[in-house]
Amino acid sequence: MIWSWLWTSKGIGIGLRLRRTQRVGGCVACLCRQCHSSSSSSCCGQKQKWKVKSESVNWTLSKCPSDLIALSVFLWSAQRRRHDSLAFDHMVTVLRRLSHSHNTVAAILSQLETIGCGCLTNPKSQLVLLRIYWRAGMYAMLLEAYHHMQAAYGFVPDTFARNLLMDVLFRIGQPHVDVAVGLSLFNHTHPPNFFTFNIALLHLSNLNHLPHITRILRLMLRAGYSPPPLTFQTLLNSFCKMNALPQAYQLLGLMTALGINFSVNIWTILIHNYSKLGRLHVAANLFHNMVQTGCSPNVVTCTTLFKAFMQSNMLTRAFRLFNVMLSAGQIPDLILCNVLIDCLSKAGRCRDAIQVFLSFSERNLKPDSSTFTSLLSTICLSRMFYLLPKLVLVSRHIDADLVFCNALLSSLTKAELPSLAVGFYDHMIDEGFVPDKYSFAGLLSALCAVGRVDEAVNVYRGIVMSYHDTDAHIHTVIMGELIKAGKYHKASSIFRLAVMNKYPLDSVAYTVGICALLRGGKTQEARTLYDRMKDSGLKPGVHTYNMMLFTFCKERDLQMIKQILQEMIDSRIQLSDRNFFNLCKYACRSDTYLSVLKLLAEMRDLRLLSAEALHALNFDRHPEGVQAKHKHQAEANTDWNPSMDSSSSEDLSDVAASIG
Repeated sequence: MIWSWLWTSKGIGIGLRLRRTQRVGGCVACLCRQCHSSSSSSCCGQKQKWKVKSESVNWTLSKCPSDLIALSVFLWSAQRRRHDSLAFDHMVTVLRRLSHSHNTVAAILSQLETIGCGCLTNPKSQLVLLRIYWRAGMYAMLLEAYHHMQAAYGFVPDTFARNLLMDVLFRIGQPHVDVAVGLSLFNHTHPPNFFTFNIALLHLSNLNHLPHITRILRLMLRAGYSPPPLTFQTLLNSFCKMNALPQAYQLLGLMTALGINFSVNIWTILIHNYSKLGRLHVAANLFHNMVQTGCSPNVVTCTTLFKAFMQSNMLTRAFRLFNVMLSAGQIPDLILCNVLIDCLSKAGRCRDAIQVFLSFSERNLKPDSSTFTSLLSTICLSRMFYLLPKLVLVSRHIDADLVFCNALLSSLTKAELPSLAVGFYDHMIDEGFVPDKYSFAGLLSALCAVGRVDEAVNVYRGIVMSYHDTDAHIHTVIMGELIKAGKYHKASSIFRLAVMNKYPLDSVAYTVGICALLRGGKTQEARTLYDRMKDSGLKPGVHTYNMMLFTFCKERDLQMIKQILQEMIDSRIQLSDRNFFNLCKYACRSDTYLSVLKLLAEMRDLRLLSAEALHALNFDRHPEGVQAKHKHQAEANTDWNPSMDSSSSEDLSDVAASIG
């Protein structure tokens, strides 16, 4: 268990017994007749017709002395009757044992011949054998049986057999290769039946092959077949996933024309799609129309819309929907409660999130890994780290996944237990977890926090050398942690190396890297990489602009101050209060800063200043009033405040928050 480390660290005829024939090549058909005959004479020449009930067949199969005889009896009887699902399920177990002992289809069929099974050339028996393999999910052996029976027993596949083969080809192997083979088989199936079209549509929908979906749907309709509601649902879901809204609208129109009622799942797919696109007003209207048509939303529908409202900070509408759901008799399930915990935490209502968890026993809900992952986030956001040992205690019964382990790894570091975090990472690896970028990020943070900076840098270098797909997150984390530890030059060297080696860097990575250069006094190099960032097509964010502006204010570089302010205006980036007050202080020292005040006035008109800044600014119609208003501040702060320098770049914690 993943938890053990934490606690050690811390603290088979009817009424007759079927007899074997004396010779190996004995007629198995005779065995079957012997089982159901009331005569004790030999039945090898008998041609008496008989029928038995399904229960008798199943009982007979279960009493067969060997799996080979059971399979032979089943294939022989398939020529005369249809078997029920219970009989097929029994044969699935039989065929699995035979496959385990004989390895190949050819070996099994060869053994069937040795005991006198003469039905392997019968088309019905051949199809039944394929059906057993399909029902067992033994797709590779179904392919082997299909081709071996064609070569050895003259098997001529009909539409049913081709449908089975097409289904298997779509299920296994490389998607692009087997889609092409599956479609080729579809095109050569004559005549195709309803199942031919339906199988192809379902698989293509799951693979999101839009052009082939629309072509086969048209062919299906032209052949006089209509997809069932479940297929329509799958098609709609696929169209929405691909953002193919025109095709989705056409499909909805077709359903309406065919008189197919919209199920709750159809409505839910539509609501989810518009919520994902951020068009909540359309999603809410769809929910209202759903109710108006008499289709009652289920918990999944409500969860989808509730989550969208919460993520858009529309808490009132979210909880109004939640109350409507409760009044309609809907009982929140585990998924909804997990969403509640996660969204409440992100909305800053951490204690409410914990109360939702405490209500699980009343709701007869058992928390899962996602529950505890969200609770870890709650604890970290609220800084209530004293709850961490209790959470670990109550979460011992769950099967911990990598997401939870990563969250716990990060939480241990944030709770100022970095040594325990490093040990927990080692235990994760010992337990067989394959680390991802978040695991590596947690390890790097813990190593830096515990003071093992050089080891953290070596681990980082090992990661980028071993994993060529390392994304920007890893570079950002190591640089940020080194900055926190005051190792600006190490962070700068890592940033230079990442740029030189053309590692994938996003705007956040650039921001943290530029911060390291600025903290290390490499202002000119920071300016060069700032320009390179923009030339690479990356847009500087609010933290980048304000961090650069802070530095140029410190150096009183008027030209760069004006350039950054103008770029912020063009990009509609809000000015931080700190930079605003600093600019006001310098403006009252020299008339050369009047151009800066004009830029601030433009930012005011564009609402790029906070309410506090607007109140303090009080431009009215005379910018000169700002000079007088802040002159006393300039007098009291003749020199640059070094304490502000130590917390520049928006404290870096803001940048870290944007990292995730």
